[in-house]
Amino acid sequence: MSVQLTNRSKPVDRRPMNWVERLYLINIFRGMAITLKHFFKKKATIKYPEETRPFSKVFRGLQILNRDEEGRERCTACGLCAVACPAEAITMEAAERQEGEENLYREEKYAAKYEINMLRCIFCGYCEEACPKDAIYLSQTFTPANYQRKGFIYKKEDLLIPNPVTDPEGYQKALGTIGREKEGV
Repeated sequence: MSVQLTNRSKPVDRRPMNWVERLYLINIFRGMAITLKHFFKKKATIKYPEETRPFSKVFRGLQILNRDEEGRERCTACGLCAVACPAEAITMEAAERQEGEENLYREEKYAAKYEINMLRCIFCGYCEEACPKDAIYLSQTFTPANYQRKGFIYKKEDLLIPNPVTDPEGYQKALGTIGREKEGV
């Protein structure tokens, strides 16, 4: 048996192969056994449009601006969510509630403009934790794909859930499981 040293000083075995090793049948059968073992295992992939992947309870998805039971917006434009956001993805402008708008806004001040840049958002959940009125929360919905940058800037109209007075089914669907736990439903 001849041993030759390489540049890493590890011995290399240079003995000739016997007739069984030359046939490679043992290695072929080992490879086929691994293939057959994986063939009968549960598949890791899913058929996406028909099946959806179950998300964890702590999954943080798309942000939603919440309403109260009467359909009024909860956001008072305090700006705590924008200050807490480490990516600076939230921008808002406050406005005063006018006469006759009591059925639209809970407080005297409301967010006239509320935008989230989803290209900057890191889904950390700090905006949800900072909000004293539970006006914003991260839902179980993931952000859909888009081909233009302006499609990733979500405005207030895109983030608001449906009005529970006019569309109760849409409201419950948009509320999701996280919102129901907060509401106590």
